[in-house]
Amino acid sequence: MSLDAVSFYFFDFDDNIMFLETKILVLNTVTRKTKELSTGDFANVFQLLGQPGDWQDYAMFDGSYQNFRDIPADQLKPGQKQHFVKDVEAAVSGSDDSWQAPAWPLFVHACANQRPVSIVTARGHSPATLQAGVRALVDKGLLPQEPNYHTVFPVGNDDVRRDQLDDPDLVVTTPALKKRAIMQTVDQALERYGAEPEHRFGMSDDDPKNVHLIISAMVECKKKYPDKRFFVINTHLGEKVKLEVFPVDFPVTGRPGQVLAEPGA
Repeated sequence: MSLDAVSFYFFDFDDNIMFLETKILVLNTVTRKTKELSTGDFANVFQLLGQPGDWQDYAMFDGSYQNFRDIPADQLKPGQKQHFVKDVEAAVSGSDDSWQAPAWPLFVHACANQRPVSIVTARGHSPATLQAGVRALVDKGLLPQEPNYHTVFPVGNDDVRRDQLDDPDLVVTTPALKKRAIMQTVDQALERYGAEPEHRFGMSDDDPKNVHLIISAMVECKKKYPDKRFFVINTHLGEKVKLEVFPVDFPVTGRPGQVLAEPGA
């Protein structure tokens, strides 16, 4: 058990570490044919599905997110790769670096220095598949070495939800599952690396909605562990804003000349 303070790095993957071309499927309810949409296009038309206009005949269906989940082992063909691994390899196959999302340099830094890394994503792949995709980046020389994994939480994975996130009936929302994963990751860090050092925890995300839930999770962690430090790195639209998180009633600001309590005091 370490007695030194450790910096922990938490990452969402899509549009934060990498831009991937994983497609979401929507169903034409008249022709019964599916249409592929990028995550960006889907975000733009989601509210229009089923509404009068170009998207009135389209709807979500059970297979809409099939590319964000693993192909069952008994259905994999010889030599076939899981969607995530294939999409990672396809993204880096070109000559430019347009696949690099805003947190990519931070991810490289964490891997190079072997900081404990946690991946918290809405994807439904197995943790092993996510690690295989990252390993492909190492094999291509784009990462200096594999991450020093602390936790891997694909919160859309049914087994992860049931076995690790207390969701046996698969009814908890994705934001709530991500919040549980973040808080559980912090708990496990203190169990593994010691509860006494003033550890630091930071998570980056590009989605404003996710940033809000991360802040909420970090506030709960700060209440539970007031002597630890918690940061959120907002990479929305390529900007990088690093915020330190405190509960509302935590004494971090005050009137000029006022003596403030130190964190944990």
